[in-house]
Amino acid sequence: MDINLSPIIAGAMNWGVWSRSFTTAEMAEMIHSCIEYGITTFDHADIYGGYTTEADFGKAFTQSGIKRENVQIISKCGIQHTIGNRNNKVKHYDYSKEYIINSAEASLKYLETDYLDILLLHRPSPLMNPDEIAEAVEKLKKEGKIRYFGVSNFTNSQTELIKSRTEVYCNQIEFSATCYEPMLDGSLDYMTLNNIKPLAWSPIGCIFKEDTEQTQRLKKLLMELVVKYEVTADVILLAWILRHPAAIIPVTGSTSPERLKNQMKATEVELELEDWFAIWTESMGNKVP
Repeated sequence: MDINLSPIIAGAMNWGVWSRSFTTAEMAEMIHSCIEYGITTFDHADIYGGYTTEADFGKAFTQSGIKRENVQIISKCGIQHTIGNRNNKVKHYDYSKEYIINSAEASLKYLETDYLDILLLHRPSPLMNPDEIAEAVEKLKKEGKIRYFGVSNFTNSQTELIKSRTEVYCNQIEFSATCYEPMLDGSLDYMTLNNIKPLAWSPIGCIFKEDTEQTQRLKKLLMELVVKYEVTADVILLAWILRHPAAIIPVTGSTSPERLKNQMKATEVELELEDWFAIWTESMGNKVP
C-alpha cells in the first residue's frame, strides 16, 4: 500500500496566527483552491501557530465539505516548546512512547480526522530511544491512527537508527538551490538507496530573503531563465528541485492561492541540463570540479 502525495505539498505553517491568520472561511477556501490546482497534500506540525493551527485547519476542513480520502495530511510531533499552552521552562524534544501517542491523538482531535497519512518526528533528539519510538509507531499503525511514519531533519545515521526498528517512509529536510548540501553529504543518495521519500521544506531557499553575493548571482541568472522558460523565478527554483532523480517533493510555504496555482507550473517545466547546472554553479560561486 502506498499513498499518492501531490507533486507539491502545501505547508500550513503560516496559515494561522504565525502569519496570515486566515479565518475559518478563508482557510476552507484555501484548501479548496489547493485541491483545484492539484495540491492535495497538506503539511502540519503540532507546534504551528503555538499549537493552534491544526485546530484552525481541522475546523476549516470540516466546513469545506471535502472528503477525507481526497487529501493527504502530514503532521509532526516531538518539539516541546515554551510557547502556547505549554508550561515548559526550556524548549526540548520528547520522544517517549506516551508522548508520541498522545501527540498523534491530539493532532487527530484538532485536525478533526480519524487518521494521519504520515506522522513525522519533527527534530532528532540525542535522547531518543528507537525501541520506544517503534513501539509507539506500531501501536498507532495497528489502531489505524497513522498510515505511515517518517522523520524530519534527520541525518542518515539518525534515520538508520530509527529504521532499524520501524519503517521510515520519508524524511523532510531543508533543500533548495541555496541549501544544496543534501546532494553532497549523501542524504539524497541514502534516501534513494533505502526507498525513503525526500520532502523539502523551504524549497525556494533564501534567494528573496537575503541580499548576499550568492543570492545576487542567482537573481541575475534567474532573470535570464524567467525569459527563456516564460515562468516566474519561484517556478524555476521548484523545477530545479523536481529535476533531481531522488523524486523530491517540495513543501511550499506560500499562503497565496494565486502563487500556489502558479507554482504548480514547475511540474511542467523541465530545465535543460546546462541550466540546472548553471543554477547550482551560481549558488556555489564556482564551477563544478
